[in-house]
Amino acid sequence: MIVATAGHIDHGKTLLVRTLTGVDTDRLPEEKARGISIDLGFAYWPLPSGNVVGFVDVPGHERFIRNMLAGVCGIDFALLVVAADDGVMPQTVEHLNILDLLDIRHGIAAVTKVDRVAPERVAQVAADVKALLAGTRLDRAPVMAVSAVSGTGVEDLRRALVAAADAQSARSAEGQHFRLAIDRAFIVAGSGTVVTGTVFNGTAAPGDRFVISPRGTPVRVRSIQIRGAAAERAQAGQRCALNLTGADLETVARGDWVLHEAIHSPTQRFDARVTVLAAETHPLEHWTPLHVHLATADVTARIAIPGGGTIAPGTTGLAQLVLDKSVGALHGDRFILRDQSARRTLGGGVIIDPFVRAGRRSAAARNAELAALDAGPAETVLAELLKSQPQGVDLARFERAFNLKPERAAQIYADAGIVALGKEARIGVPTKLRDELRARIPARVREFHRTQPQAVGMELSALRAELAPKLPLEVFQAIARGLADERQLQINGTVARLPGHDATANPEDERMWQALQPALQAGGANAPPIPELALKLKLKETALKDFLHRKSRTGEIMRLKPDRFYLRSTVASLAATAQALAQKSAGGTFTAAQYRDATGVGRGLAIEILEFLDTLAITQRVGDARKMRKDYAAVLGPAEPLKLPAKSQSNPTADKRR
Repeated sequence: MIVATAGHIDHGKTLLVRTLTGVDTDRLPEEKARGISIDLGFAYWPLPSGNVVGFVDVPGHERFIRNMLAGVCGIDFALLVVAADDGVMPQTVEHLNILDLLDIRHGIAAVTKVDRVAPERVAQVAADVKALLAGTRLDRAPVMAVSAVSGTGVEDLRRALVAAADAQSARSAEGQHFRLAIDRAFIVAGSGTVVTGTVFNGTAAPGDRFVISPRGTPVRVRSIQIRGAAAERAQAGQRCALNLTGADLETVARGDWVLHEAIHSPTQRFDARVTVLAAETHPLEHWTPLHVHLATADVTARIAIPGGGTIAPGTTGLAQLVLDKSVGALHGDRFILRDQSARRTLGGGVIIDPFVRAGRRSAAARNAELAALDAGPAETVLAELLKSQPQGVDLARFERAFNLKPERAAQIYADAGIVALGKEARIGVPTKLRDELRARIPARVREFHRTQPQAVGMELSALRAELAPKLPLEVFQAIARGLADERQLQINGTVARLPGHDATANPEDERMWQALQPALQAGGANAPPIPELALKLKLKETALKDFLHRKSRTGEIMRLKPDRFYLRSTVASLAATAQALAQKSAGGTFTAAQYRDATGVGRGLAIEILEFLDTLAITQRVGDARKMRKDYAAVLGPAEPLKLPAKSQSNPTADKRR
């Protein structure tokens, strides 16, 4: 259990921690000389049960609120300290407000220095503290009277802390990527860069590779220490020190995160639910400059309120925070807002959408999306997003915002009854919608063939416009290609048709095809251009061109250039020839000259063929050579490499046709 102290300066926070743990958390020479805490201090108290209570002792002076805020992020429990002689003071109130805004629900209020005042004064201060806690998330916290000097009440406080630690459930480290908020960074002689902080999510082990965010510096964990001892694992809910390779004090500092690359997505604006403290005398206005304290980071920003409105004291509203520099942020992260001079806490909030997308959307659509994102845990949010976004949910964005590992995300999707579609952008759609479209797409194409038999097929974009206009084209195409893989549909380029449909199946076209097919077959790699074909077959050039273009949309022939067409089987053989050359080469590459010699065509035509294979993603140019990108058979079907007549092999440049 991680406990943070809170309270006004000189109310005995550090002395109380020392009494409980035996550790003096004031480590800086200036702190010892002045007798006040300036920066964060740390102490650990092992319990008989095996649990450990870790204390983060925060400074109480108003000038060091920034340091206090870095210390209370990610804690489990608050120890609010109020001196019996002073009573409730300004930083008592401000610290309690901060704890409340950070959603800290477990704690104890300790009335200290009771040895200095009369019992009546102790009772009065305890009553004042109880009244102060009322209406906050700590309203049920016990108020205990203690003296670190005389020992009064210390054992009772110890027992209460032990009971709280033993009752607390360990934070789950499963299903999420590692994330640690850095509160200190320093160099250890002989070891290098060390960072310390609280683990928000996931686990880390020596050898793991992470990223310093928002900078993006890649690092590796050399070793881990917890409570000063070497450890093989650090997990959510623990404080730890990480010895890192790949980072120095120029690239890592308080305010940064150590996290898994999958959730490294720096942001300079996020949408949030913002609460303004009731004690504020003025509403929070649109575009007010302020400080945003998020985890251990302190960033200047402005607040954008919808419609240029305001958020009144004691109320909550939606707003967007526009930051002056990037931070790491995820859904559900809490933050504190302070005024431009960083002297007063104005309020705070919780992040709803950490990755605000560019582009204009209707206010109604955006409000519906934000309402869905604010609905609760990931499972609930996903269900609400599917209701508000019929076009599907961007799963990569969803997984990143909620810090979901693939296996955890897959379980959520299965429980929600959705499938992931698309490659460039994985979009989640209900399985029911996918199955409905799988039935409707072939039916609509069948109807299209019935009404327009001379058309090759129906454009996928037109199909989508009719059947699922709000679904992204890539997602619709993924469903259609799934049907094609099952031979329920045939897709050539952007056109879908049913297997067996032939738009050229009329007597005139059939006669033309019977004459054309042997000519293309005979041409082989040197397919004649359209004018030459028309002359040879005694056909009108315009009629032949129209037929070739229609036939190419069926996939049986393929257009290399506007005036040159090949049989699909010939293109497969040309690709097989390229693959054979690559397999013979030690480096898996071949040149255009080698391809020219193997196919018996001129250099210009050889380059054109290779460029066409590049567009099919079968080959790829690498400098002056080419390599295979994928197996051609998956695209064109199986084939044998071209076999050239002896004459062609001895004089490969005999045919210079382009």
